[in-house]
Amino acid sequence: MNEQAHVKVPRTAKMGEVVRIMTKLNHPMESGWRRRQNGEIVPKDLIGEFSCQFNGAEVFKAEFDSGTAGNPYLSFFVRINQSGHFRFIWSGQNGERFYKEADIEVG
Repeated sequence: MNEQAHVKVPRTAKMGEVVRIMTKLNHPMESGWRRRQNGEIVPKDLIGEFSCQFNGAEVFKAEFDSGTAGNPYLSFFVRINQSGHFRFIWSGQNGERFYKEADIEVG
């Protein structure tokens, strides 16, 4: 399901540089409040949490709620002091998980 997760991470950075990370998850984010034309309630289907790890340490975390729009987009900044590996994890309230990974090199 990684085709649903998109990340933009610079390939290189200088030691101590603050870099911008951008993420997007293609997901409907259904609140459970909307009804179909036939009156049937659209089942709740939300991404509840996002986590960004760098070299195994969590560097950013966000929690989503029912007011979050579909296809949630996040942009945040991380200071890079060494080359390493990012791991991005979106956790759904229905037990689903989406992953994406990226590397960055300090030069």
